[in-house]
Parts: sequence; C-alpha cells; structure tokens
Amino acid sequence: MSESLWESRVRKVEPYVPGEQPQQENVIKLNTNENPFPPSPMVKKAIDEFNADNFRLYPDTNATMLAKALAKSYNVSEKQIFIGVGSDDVLSQAFLTFFNSSEEILFPDITYSFYDVWAELYGIPYRTVALKDDFTVNAEDYLCKNGGIVLANPNAPTGVLESLETVEKIVAGNSASVVIIDEAYIDFGAKSCLPLIEKYDNLLVVQTFSKSRSMAGMRIGFAIGSEKLIKYFNDVKFSINSYTMNMISVIAGTAAVNDEEYFIKTTSEIIAVREYSKKRLSELGFIFTDSMTNFIFAQHKSVPAKEIFNKLKNRGIYVRYWDKPRIDNRLRITIGTRENMDKVFDVLKEILK
Repeated sequence: MSESLWESRVRKVEPYVPGEQPQQENVIKLNTNENPFPPSPMVKKAIDEFNADNFRLYPDTNATMLAKALAKSYNVSEKQIFIGVGSDDVLSQAFLTFFNSSEEILFPDITYSFYDVWAELYGIPYRTVALKDDFTVNAEDYLCKNGGIVLANPNAPTGVLESLETVEKIVAGNSASVVIIDEAYIDFGAKSCLPLIEKYDNLLVVQTFSKSRSMAGMRIGFAIGSEKLIKYFNDVKFSINSYTMNMISVIAGTAAVNDEEYFIKTTSEIIAVREYSKKRLSELGFIFTDSMTNFIFAQHKSVPAKEIFNKLKNRGIYVRYWDKPRIDNRLRITIGTRENMDKVFDVLKEILK
C-alpha cells in the first residue's frame, strides 16, 4: 500500500513495548516490577476524605503540597524538585530539556528500553555504550565528548548497582553535560547518589512512586537537582502543560511520603523476599546478577529462558523475556509476596525436571 501524502509528514518512531498486562484472573504477575503490597493506608484515607467538588478547579501547577513533603523527606529545597506524571514523563521531558546539542548522548546498550525511543522521538543523536561482561559500567567509556548521559542505577533489567564512586567519576568528568541518574529502584537496599547534587549542578536524579511506594497506577515521578537545573526543567514543562499533576495524585502522593514507617516496612519485606528468592533460584539451577532491585535477572544453567518463559505463562505465571542480543537467555522476575514466590518455585521445580 502506497504512503498517503499526509503520512510523509508524520513523525514515525518505534514505540516502547511495556510488559504484558494479562486480563484473566488468578494469574501471578511478575513481569512489570509492580509492588505486591497496597499503598500506605494513609493514601486510602486521603483519597476517601477528598472533596470531589474541587474537581471543577484546575490543580496546583506546582503540586506545592507534594513538593513540600518531598523536600522535607529528602532534605532539599522545594526549588530543587520537579514533579511529573510518573518517572517516564519526568525522563521524557528531561531528554527534551537537557539534550539539546549536536553531540551524541550516551547510555548503556542494556538498560531501560525507553531511552532510545525518546532519543528517536526528539531527534537526539545517541550512542549506546556496551556494558562489561558482568553487566557493570566502565566509567572511562563515558569520559568523552558527549551531549548528555543517562544511567539507570540500579540498572534495569540487569539489577546491577554501580558504586557512588563510579557515578561521581562520570558526573565529575562531564561538567559540560547534564548527567541523569534514573533511580527507579533505589529504595530496595541501594544507596542514592542524591548527596552529590550539592556538589555538582549538572546532576539530575530521577525517582518514582511506582515501585517502592506501590503507586504505579497513580503515575507520580520526580527529579531532584540544582535550583538552576530545575528552573530550566520547569520552563520547558510549563511550555507544554501547566497542569500535569491532578489533585488526587498530589494528595495521595503526599500521604505516601508522610508514611515513612509503612514505606520502610514494605520495602524491607521485599528485600527479604528477594534474598530468599535468590537462594531458592540458586537451588533450582539458576545464576543471576546480585540484584539490588525488586526483581531478579536470572538465567538457568541448562534450560533456555524462552522455554521457561512459555511454560510459566501457560501456568498463569508472567515474567519478562526479551529476545535481544546478550540477554535472550535471561528472565526478569519481579519479587512478589513470599506466598507468590513459593508458588513460582513449585512450578519451576516441575517444569525443570
């Protein structure tokens, strides 16, 4: 079929493909790194008490209530915080804002697969940098001329955490570029590079409520950086849409941030189940990176990943598989409840016989 005249003027990109969202009931869904626990009870209380009459009004453009809560929690100024509709929205707008040169931006060859989509969408030149065989970053590879750098830390889908020394070496060596550290999984036992923002005004740290705060469906993400960086960031945001955060998200997000006790309790439980799951997977013949996230990136010693993936799916267990170079024999398995994980291990024991 020939291309219509109007089609020649369409921006064409290869879109990001999210994990499958099964519609049937009674499945074990471990393919999109969702939190197995509900949000804080304070979130439900805040939503229940919300006056729906207020929906006739526009929301606060600055999401002030949430910004204040985040500023207090992370011990920064409100002017150092940017809030968006999930970290995907924050990252997308960060690409648009900070990667505005003819130089290639850099990110690993195995990482969050939205990065190249945004680069293509916005016409940003980019180059992927190969991870080492153990899936770690070689900092020296990023100490070169570039238009910006993006690193997920801990990385996805590998689960590998880079040291603060490695991150700082990259940030310090790129004063002419903005370095974005995507910390979507930082709350599962890893150490954030947030303290470095006081030292480097070219560092932007991005986090999300989707994983550790059990609010993937609410779509809340945020970034923290120098006041100058965030000022430029907001200029672009308000040139696109002044009202990005709805009232319910702001109120619910604020309640989640204020319930530190629940946050610590649930993330600690996920960490405990993750370490237990590593032991069980090892007993079943799997090898894996030392994940510091809420998932495990595993490879069986003798059975192909695609075969395991299909057999699990046939049993109503969904994990993530990519048919891509270097990772086509690995599965990313989200950490669920202890009960769910035990069911997975029982099924794995059967299908690996």
